[in-house]
Amino acid sequence: MGNTIKALVAFIPGDRCQNYVVGDLQEMPLDKMVDLSGSQLRRFPVHVCSFTDLVKLYLSDNHLNSLPPELEQLQNLQILALDFNNFKALPQVVCTLKQLCILYLGNNKLCNLPNELRLLQNLRTLWIEANCLTQLPDVVCELSLLKTLHAGSNALRLLPDQLQRLSELRTIWLSGNLLTEFPAVLLHMPLLEVIDVDRNSIRYFPSLAHLSGLKLVIYDHNPCRNAPKVGKGVRRVGRWAEETPEPDPRKARRYALAKEESQEPLAPSLCPSLSPNS
Repeated sequence: MGNTIKALVAFIPGDRCQNYVVGDLQEMPLDKMVDLSGSQLRRFPVHVCSFTDLVKLYLSDNHLNSLPPELEQLQNLQILALDFNNFKALPQVVCTLKQLCILYLGNNKLCNLPNELRLLQNLRTLWIEANCLTQLPDVVCELSLLKTLHAGSNALRLLPDQLQRLSELRTIWLSGNLLTEFPAVLLHMPLLEVIDVDRNSIRYFPSLAHLSGLKLVIYDHNPCRNAPKVGKGVRRVGRWAEETPEPDPRKARRYALAKEESQEPLAPSLCPSLSPNS
């Protein structure tokens, strides 16, 4: 949908807007894809469930908080995008779509995931970033074919040991969480290729040199006093990333002390006064 149409529908009341957007969608698209992203939807158009050969369904950036049970008819669906909606819980019907390979759930209000998610044994990519997760749901560790996990911008403080069951996992994104230590379980997953722990509160990084599959580690914006050791050819993104294998500890110590001193509050008498004209 072009920007002009999106601008127009923004001024149409909810129900009329929905009818306007999906009114012409009466038959199965030739490319087996339906994209209703950014369509101001407050309820899912049930007649789409009659497109039983549908492979891709994009519902991003709407106002959805539920899905109809008829969605179960879409047993050929491989990609489902529900990101940027108002889901507080994942609708159970999603767990009946057993051919799903990619599931986008980011930017909702999810606090957990249902145990029935384990039924999606073909899932390769799961996006759960920017939700309300305080711990990684155990059910994620039962998705045996999972290759990519996006779990950034939540409130995760640690990862479960069961994560190492995911022998196919190659990429894990954990930026913007509440990690204070590098997740120990990742040290037992040698086939990981990308690890992103940017924007956490990790102060020390253990050596990652034994992770034979590692290609990229992102650790920027952490209060760390060392860089992780990595194997030859592995790219690091973060403080001291250009130094090999890691920075001089004395330099790290000086940097940390200078950082702490610069963050000490000014004495009240030294604080500049603020006025409307300043």
